[in-house]
Amino acid sequence: MAYWLFKSEPHKWSWDDQVKKGASGQEWDGVRNYQARNFMRQMKAGERGFFYHSNEGKAVVGVVEIVAEAHPDSTDESGKWECVDIKAVAPLKEPVSLETIKADERLSDMVLVKNSRLSVQPVSDNEFAMICRLGGLVADDVKAG
Repeated sequence: MAYWLFKSEPHKWSWDDQVKKGASGQEWDGVRNYQARNFMRQMKAGERGFFYHSNEGKAVVGVVEIVAEAHPDSTDESGKWECVDIKAVAPLKEPVSLETIKADERLSDMVLVKNSRLSVQPVSDNEFAMICRLGGLVADDVKAG
């Protein structure tokens, strides 16, 4: 089981927007970075990830699930970009800020700390569990399966 992090500017697509899409979820479209696209190609339906508000808030605010594996991005006319679909699973009880993540030495290897500009990125099992804990959730309660 792999874990992921999806970054979005809340004025463009927020956690509340994601929640409103319900069980069908939403295409994570518009990504135009090869590394982020390649991460999406690795994702499997049922895997979980974090929803991160970038620029405004700079915090992990919720847990999402991949509901559709990589497929052509409907916003791309070139045909070279792909995306996955995600749905909201649960909000964090307390958002976990980038400042908090950077201050925790146990999270110092997290991609978010080392490459905060990457819009889609992997999260390790330990990082997933720790951020869930910091956000007031029990990781086992929001894991797939």
